[in-house]
Amino acid sequence: MAEAQKCGLPTITPHLVVKGGAEAIEFYKKAFGAVERMRMPWPGPDGVEKIGHAELEFGDSLVMLADEFPEHGSIAPAAGGASVVIHLMTPDVDATYAKAVEAGATAVMPPADMFWGDRYGKLVDPFGHHWSVATHIEDVSPEEMKKRMDAMMASAGEGCS
Repeated sequence: MAEAQKCGLPTITPHLVVKGGAEAIEFYKKAFGAVERMRMPWPGPDGVEKIGHAELEFGDSLVMLADEFPEHGSIAPAAGGASVVIHLMTPDVDATYAKAVEAGATAVMPPADMFWGDRYGKLVDPFGHHWSVATHIEDVSPEEMKKRMDAMMASAGEGCS
């Protein structure tokens, strides 16, 4: 672990693989306020330059990014599916959500107050990655959280015949 810290990286850093790395970088900057830390171009097999490695700062977090290189087993998410959701805490979830949709994200679940104490919403970016965005609005005890979750589950079945 000390070795990773020497490089200025946390122990775990997400590394996104996308189709259209340059476009993805611009999207993340516009939608989520990411700051581009570095970009390393790489020649693709067809001679077209791709993103071999990039680093983006999201607040105090780092995300690495690269174009897909199927010839090396590095493939972007398949249409309609991803195995990971990236969770972004933000001071204003509603503004962040609206900005992301305006930048090209697909709205999946608009922000709403949740039983666990966050205002929370879900999006899919134009590159197939799933994002949840949230603002913490209140601390909720485990007992209260369970009570609220049970009430939510009970109301989900209302109106069905």
